[in-house]
Amino acid sequence: QVQLAESGGGLVQAGGSLRLSCTASGHTFTDYTMGWFRQAPGKEREFVASVSWTGIVTTYTDSVKGRFTISRDNSNDILYLQMNSLKPEDTAVYYCAADRNPYYAGTYYLNGGGMDYWGKGTLVTVSS
Repeated sequence: QVQLAESGGGLVQAGGSLRLSCTASGHTFTDYTMGWFRQAPGKEREFVASVSWTGIVTTYTDSVKGRFTISRDNSNDILYLQMNSLKPEDTAVYYCAADRNPYYAGTYYLNGGGMDYWGKGTLVTVSS
């Protein structure tokens, strides 16, 4: 199975930017749809964005559209989340995830579906 390790979290002021990275190991990276989820204090985990194994098809939750960009580097087995125009409500632990479903399922994730493998998370704090 694939192992996932996030990095790039930290403290940033509102309006600022951060780029999260997720390094995958242990299995063929292109076998997986990849995604980012987040969990704010006292709230349930929520879907943020996903990307197909080709990197071509992406899905975003409405609250991050136009501000966040998900991408993947299949040559180096890395998933990214570029976060711009950050808001205090973006504060959360961000998790990288991998789905072994061979068919891309963006709508499924938007409707609360999860993925099969998870990283340990990286904390993003946005101050006002």
